[in-house]
Parts: sequence; structure tokens; C-alpha cells
Amino acid sequence: MNTEYRTPLPGTSLDYYDARAAVDSIRPGAYDTLPYTSRVLAENLVRRCHPTTLTASLTQLIERKRDLDFPWFPARVVCHDILGQTALVDLAGLRDAIADMGGDPAQVNPVVPVQLIVDHSLAVECGGYDPDAFTKNRAIEDRRNEDRFHFINWTKQAFKNVEVIPPGNGIMHQINLERMSPVIQTLNGVAFPDTLVGTDSHTPHVDALGVIAIGVGGLEAENVMLGRASWMRLPDIIGVELAGRPQPGITATDVVLALTEYLRQQKVVGAYLEFYGEGARALTLGDRATISNMAPEYGATAAMFAIDQQTIDYLRLTGREDAQVQLVETYARQAGLWADSLASAEYERVLHFDLSSVVRNMAGPSNPHARVATSDLAAKGIAAPWLETPGEMPDGAVIIAAITSCTNTSNPRNVIAAGLLARNANRLGLVRKPWVKSSLAPGSKTVALYLDEAGLTSELEQLGFGVVAFACTTCNGMSGALDPAIQQEIIDRDLYATAVLSGNRNFDGRIHPYAKQAFLASPPLVVAYAIAGTIRFDIEKDVLGLGPNGEEIRLKDLWPSDAEIDEVVKASVKPEQFRQVYIPMFAVHEDTGPKVAPLYDWRPMSTYIRRPPYWEGALAGERTLRGMRPLAVLPDNITTDHLSPSNAIMLDSAAGEYLEKMGLPEEDFNSYATHRGDHLTAQRATFANPKLFNEMVRENGKVKQGSYARIEPEGTVTRMWEAIETYMARKQPLIIIAGADYGQGSSRDWAAKGVRLAGVEVIVAEGFERIHRTNLVGMGVLPLEFKPGTNRLTLGIDGSETYDVVGARTPGATLTLIIQRKTGERVEVPVTCRLDTGEEVLIYEAGGVLQRFAQDFLESSAVA
Repeated sequence: MNTEYRTPLPGTSLDYYDARAAVDSIRPGAYDTLPYTSRVLAENLVRRCHPTTLTASLTQLIERKRDLDFPWFPARVVCHDILGQTALVDLAGLRDAIADMGGDPAQVNPVVPVQLIVDHSLAVECGGYDPDAFTKNRAIEDRRNEDRFHFINWTKQAFKNVEVIPPGNGIMHQINLERMSPVIQTLNGVAFPDTLVGTDSHTPHVDALGVIAIGVGGLEAENVMLGRASWMRLPDIIGVELAGRPQPGITATDVVLALTEYLRQQKVVGAYLEFYGEGARALTLGDRATISNMAPEYGATAAMFAIDQQTIDYLRLTGREDAQVQLVETYARQAGLWADSLASAEYERVLHFDLSSVVRNMAGPSNPHARVATSDLAAKGIAAPWLETPGEMPDGAVIIAAITSCTNTSNPRNVIAAGLLARNANRLGLVRKPWVKSSLAPGSKTVALYLDEAGLTSELEQLGFGVVAFACTTCNGMSGALDPAIQQEIIDRDLYATAVLSGNRNFDGRIHPYAKQAFLASPPLVVAYAIAGTIRFDIEKDVLGLGPNGEEIRLKDLWPSDAEIDEVVKASVKPEQFRQVYIPMFAVHEDTGPKVAPLYDWRPMSTYIRRPPYWEGALAGERTLRGMRPLAVLPDNITTDHLSPSNAIMLDSAAGEYLEKMGLPEEDFNSYATHRGDHLTAQRATFANPKLFNEMVRENGKVKQGSYARIEPEGTVTRMWEAIETYMARKQPLIIIAGADYGQGSSRDWAAKGVRLAGVEVIVAEGFERIHRTNLVGMGVLPLEFKPGTNRLTLGIDGSETYDVVGARTPGATLTLIIQRKTGERVEVPVTCRLDTGEEVLIYEAGGVLQRFAQDFLESSAVA
């Protein structure tokens, strides 16, 4: 603590740490030039950093240098139940390991508050045309996840500092935005900015409130949970000046899809973005949240908006207490976090985007940044004409139309627009096509309340968009089963079937096994496509149906005006709705039940929760980095969905065969994601994506699509899991060779855990997505990066080689990758060590985050 900078916060009984005084003592006037992000980081340093390193750390922020690691201490950790549960399984396993080594397991607890929201385990088995869909889907969720929920309930009693929001209450990011984030925290009489990490890549959703919140993998979250600093270097902070206003009829979804395309082109991967300008000021908080939510889609680590009147208005709208709202404004103005205080902020790079240039957009067919204007669908061949055959689905059939995801359902304008379009369609007699599985899964119960208030619930239900869940559903691949007859027709006719959803992810193979591709769209467009029934449809020009008098009805005849949307939002969205939902949800209840044991009683036949193996056998041993064989040689843009898919488990998959042997009925296989607390099931998901292209496996001269590998030196082609089993039995160390942007997508730690358990010691790629690289380090896998101009293609790698890595592993060092070809040729290739900080080197050398903590814990216990 640097108490010299602790000073009273005017107008309150609280103190705060004056980062301005600390920065300006090093260089007078420097604070006014700092971006918003640097100001928040400076406060964190002044409040938490050791006094002996404070000046050097602050100087990094002032001089925009990146050669010194400095600590960041997030105030809290937010988790969804998949990665959150997996992290807590790891901590439960760590307790076992500590007990086995003679330590006290009860002393292993999260040090910072952990909020776990159960939101990722519900599948939409019943669509929104079933009036009992919500109740039925919840019952199925409870039945399938009994093992998981038993463990989660144990954790909230066994661990200190763990708060659990049970299933059926909403999505973590939307709850965080609408309630959990106070924007300004108070502790021990001190006010300070709320900061957090979350075990999901869309954690930046709450950046819209001016809160630095970044997505991390479960392993990095565990590190923060256990009270360790998140070591970092000054990020690349980019200013994004927004000009103009969206044109009439343009939604926040259209804006963010256009921004996602633009920002990907501007190469903002890993950067912190700060949005400002007249365009930013005019955006509602809901619009800002839609933009911040999709930060991982354009590759940014954070997407910040400064605190301003829009922030204050939103806090009041969502029912925050008056005293808290006043504290936010008082602190922001005093500490220089109010938007007007940033007029002199300097950025090393500034981008410009005109909101008035945005047209109605979708993204697809398989990437969030693959924007296509709806007016261009026909020109791009997506909306090719089709002939309706009575009794048959058309090629291009939309089999799933889902209003889903916190991206859009946290924005009342988007949801109200969908309800109004549905009302207009109902008045004209339009209906959803019978093959479309439609659903409404809001991220908050408040959505249902304001739709009721607006009289739009029944309008959406009439078109099949009744509430099926308050959870992350289709966007997370939890679309549920199709009607068997529809599924069989897709198979028999080999139809090009698609999904349209208001989510943030549409990667190949993610949304549904029978949806060959998927498109992101605004909620009202989702409703329109449910009526159209096919993606091969010019949504701007083609006729959706005939009205009562035989008149042709097009999209323009259904689309509500901006004025009507705003009028309904103003009349229907009220603070008391948020209080009604959240006050009981977060009420503190004293636990009067029996105390639980500090060690979990693992269920031996569980396929959901199993004691993790990270302190045992080969995983506890030294990595040789010698004689490694490639498990896979991969192209650019490998996502964590390729590495560890989250969607439904099929019977003919390696995981499906294992679950059948374990006695699970096929209808209860659930998703890959829900089984990540059991490494025996989760291992079988490694590279299990049917859309994988492993360049080691070719057929008729072309790379074969699917979960395949080639076992060397025999050259035998098998399913990926059989190759992994073979190599595990041989104790063969493995390597993966990949292209650019390796590991983009969701922040799932099993994308790193799976390859480590398979025996992968090294991954060499042209570039890594930030979260996945960190997860690899946390699992003791060495990430190496090819130098510019060198890659798997220039080296002629075919997977028959063996590999060694030599050199001293220090941050950013150049190591040597030695390639031994089967011809006897030896090639030495310089590569960059992507252990980026000294702390990462220590974690890697210990074998990973958990091994490092166990060592430190036992050492500190011995000293004590």
C-alpha cells in the first residue's frame, strides 16, 4: 500500500488513492495525457503495488514502454458454470494434492470474490412454440447435470469467497452489466474502480460501463482467484473515434458487425480499445454493451467506454441505489475517469469510424467478422433463388432461428424491435415456417418483464419465440435436438441447412451438427428469417408472404420505426423490474445447513466431475522437448472450437462411445462443454471438431476434413482419439505446427488441457490469440512463434519429421527449433519464445499454474 497517496474523496466519507498525484509527481501534467485504461491501471498500481516498484511501473504507463512487467490485481472473478466449475474442480483437486503432501486443504480458498453463474448448461430441447418450453428445458438441464450441480453446490459451502447464482436466472455477462458491477467498489473505507477477469471471452461486455473487464481462461482465473497478481505489460491502447449516428432502421447489431469487420482489418488483436467522439456519446449504454461484448470477435482484449451521463442514466434505469450512482459520478469526476476529463488523452494509434456509414448487416456464413450487407446477399450467391416444393424443405433451409445471447438481449432496443416486428407480422397473417426451430433465450429475467409491460410477449410467442430459457443457449452450441423427421430429411436429401441467431459466434460446427453454416443477425432479422424459412432469400426485396387482401409483404412493411422503438422502450423498461429480479437473487442468506468436508467425495462413475490428474504421472514429470512428433499440422484461424468443441456429443464420436460404455443414454450425452469437469470425457473432445483440417491427412491429394490424424512413423491414418491413445501408450512427446491466429475464439481452458494430456509439449504457430496462449502456459505447454516469413509451408513440413527445441527459455528469447526429416536432413529454425513475462517463465517451468501454486503453498506453510 502506498498510503502517501491515500486522500479523502470529496463529498463522501470515503478515501481514494490519488493516481493523478502519483503520476504527476514523476512527470508534471502527464496524467492528463493518459488514456482511460492507463488511468485505471495507475490507480491499481498506486493502491496495490509494492512501494519499491511503484515509480518504475508508473513510468511505463507515462512513457508508453513495454519492457517491464507490472502487477494488476483485479477486484473479482466472474465465471460461468463450465469454466468456473472446471476451475473449482481444479481447486478441489489442488486441495487433494495439498492434503497428500501433508498440507491443510481447508486453507486452499479463493482470495478474491468469485461469482459463478450457472448459465451454460441448458440445451433448447423444446422450442419457443411449446408453451411449457422453459419448464421442460430446465427439468432436462437439472436431470442431465445432477453430478455437476451437486459439485457446484458443494463448492459454495466448502470454499470461502464463492457466490453461486443457480441455473435459470440469466447469462453471466448480462447479470454483470445489469447488477453485479458497482462500477466503483468500496472496501475498508476506500473507493476504487471495479475491475475483473471472467472465464469467458465476452467478459468485456461490462467494459461499456467503464469497467476494465477482460476474458481469461480458467487457468488464468485460478491464478487470480488464489490472490496472485495478473502480471502484464502495458497493452497496446488504441483510440477509436466514432463519428455520426446510425441511420434510421439500423440496429446496434448492424453497427457491431460493421465494426467487427473494420477492426479485424485494422489488426487490433490483443489491444485495448477506447471508444470516444460524438458518435460514442450518442450511443445508449445498451448499444455500447453490444459493441463491447464482441471484443473477441474483432480480436481486442478490451473495448472501453469512459463513464459519462449515459452510464449514470443506465445505472438508474437498472435500479442501482441512489447513493451508489452518486458515488460513481463523484469518483469518476474526481479521478479523471469522466469522459470530459479525457479530452487531452493521447493514443499511439487512432482509428476513425463513421456510424452513419452502417447499413443493415449479417455475418456469415462461418465467421463473426465476415460481414455481408443484407442488400448484397443475392449478389454474393447466398440468397440464390429457390423453388418451393410442397411438403419439402428448401435447400438453404433455416432450421434454427434463435434470439439468444447477452450480445443483443442486454439491449432493450434490439429486443423491443424484434417484438414489434413480430406484432406487425402477426397483424398481416404471416407465420413461421414449420421446419424452423425458433427460440427466445434472454440473458436476464428483466427482458421478460419489459416484454410483458410492452404487450409483446404474446406477439413473439405467436411466431414461435416464446421464452425457452434465461441462459446462454444456441450461441454456445446448445441448440438441442431437431425434430427427428426434419433431421432425417436433411440427411436423406443432403440439404444445405443453416441457422440464424442474434449471437456473437457462428464458427463452423458450433451452432448445431446439422446446420452446415450459421449467420449472425439482429433480433428483428432473426424473426424475419423464421418467416422466410431459408437463407436463400433476398430479405430486402423478396416477398415474405401475402397480406389479408393478397398484397405482397416485404421486410420494409414489417420493420418498426426508430421513434416507435424508442417510445416503447421508454414506456416499458423500468427500474422496478430490475429491482424485482435482482434484489432477491443477490440477497444474503445465512448458511445454517450442515458443514461440508474440505475434500470433495469424488463419484467414481461420474462422467462430469472427476479428480484431475495434474499432479500425477507424466504430467508431474519434466518435459523433454526432444524427439517430438506432430499430432497435427494445421492451417490459419484454428479456433478453440476446433481444439475442444462445446457442442452436442454425437454417438459415433470418441466421447459418445465412451459415454455409452459408461451407461449414459444417448439422449443425455449433453454437450462437450458440460463434461469438462471429467478429464476422461473431455480428453476425447480434443480436435474432435468434424470441420477440422489436419494437413497431415490427405485424400486424393486434398486435405481430408474431419477429426483425423496420422500415426508416425507407420503413416497410419486414424481418428484423432485413436492416434492420441497410441501416442500416450508409447509415452511419445508431441508437437503441433500451426498457421496464424492459433486459438482464437472462446476462452476455454480445455483447448490447452486436452493437448497437454495428450502429451503435446510444444505448439509452434505464426501467431496466437492472447487467451489461448496464456492457457497453454498455464498448462505447461510451450508456445513458440515462427519468425516473419517462415511458416509450415516455407519449411515444407508434412508431419513425418521429429522435432527438438533448444535454448534458454526467457521472455521473448529466440530459441532453435530443430527439424529432423525422415530423409536424414536436419534444419535449424529460429523461433520466438512466447513466454512473455518472467512470471510466465516461472509458471511454465513449474509445469503450470496449479503445480506452481502447490509448490508455493507448501513452501509458505513450511515457513509459517
